[in-house]
Amino acid sequence: MSIVQILLGVLVGSGLLLMVMWWRGTTRAVGAPGILQITLGFVTNFFDTLGIGSFATTTAAFRLMGIVPDELIPGTLLIGHALPVIAQAMIFITVVDVNPAQMAALIACCVTGGWIGAGVVASVSRRTIRFAMAGALTAAAVLMLTGMLGLIPGGGSATTFPPAAFVVAVVISLVLGALLTVGIGNYAPSLIIFSLLGMDPRAAFPIMMGSGAFVATIAGVRFVTRGRFDRRAAAGLTLGGIPGVLVAAWVVQSLPLDDLRWLVLVVVLYSAVSLARAATARAVPNI
Repeated sequence: MSIVQILLGVLVGSGLLLMVMWWRGTTRAVGAPGILQITLGFVTNFFDTLGIGSFATTTAAFRLMGIVPDELIPGTLLIGHALPVIAQAMIFITVVDVNPAQMAALIACCVTGGWIGAGVVASVSRRTIRFAMAGALTAAAVLMLTGMLGLIPGGGSATTFPPAAFVVAVVISLVLGALLTVGIGNYAPSLIIFSLLGMDPRAAFPIMMGSGAFVATIAGVRFVTRGRFDRRAAAGLTLGGIPGVLVAAWVVQSLPLDDLRWLVLVVVLYSAVSLARAATARAVPNI
């Protein structure tokens, strides 16, 4: 059995584990997700598959529409987007050529970072989470702007890291795994850093999508066990997200995404500012 086949099998297993834990953790009726949550899942994962990302856009939508309390957003993102990202990962791991042993090692490092980060995020206060997400959205906006201005390096043609570059990639993967749990998506940072290290940008996709899928499922289990997520919103992201991934991967050939990226950038920055203001606002006592 090849490394790729093992990865695909473990991906399916991790998804099933999350589903079982999610089902067992639902101790009361919460109602089915609404059209709004499902549509949001479709749209965010559709554009996630095309490279725009889903964490920043979903966080912005949650904030603008008041769908999910701030302290539940990190867990809802990870759990709700987990299965759609697994679908992305399975597609790209299957069709894109990259060194399978290095891919597996980098995914494992990212998962380790995500497991550690999830344990921290699931235990902290609303104010701390607001500060963290404000920083995460600001970082996401900076990375989006970098790409939109053409400042991301074109990368090389390698599908295998040389030893020194691989060590750097391992450390970066650990950090990105931890940052995923506070809402900083790993796609843009991975693409930039792996390109700087000489990798073909296309070869980065199965690594970053596989890492995102494993972190979302494994870290998601920690959020499920602590009940730190919105069940209806997470279900909506999942139910709408999987069709969104499939449509983006198999149907869409080209889209005029430049104008949409600028709109997303403005919304993400607005949400970052609103979270920072909410985090620094003085609490009003109940009367």
